[in-house]
Amino acid sequence: ENFLLSFSFPNFYFHVTTAYDLLRLRGVPLGKVDYLGQMRMKM
Repeated sequence: ENFLLSFSFPNFYFHVTTAYDLLRLRGVPLGKVDYLGQMRMKM
């Protein structure tokens, strides 16, 4: 658990953010909705 919280999560989020930045730099139209996916509604 300590490894996951102290290394894996920060490393994962760093790479996701970097990939997002590089894609945006290349002109790919990405936004928040692309990451959210389909919203789940409980009725």
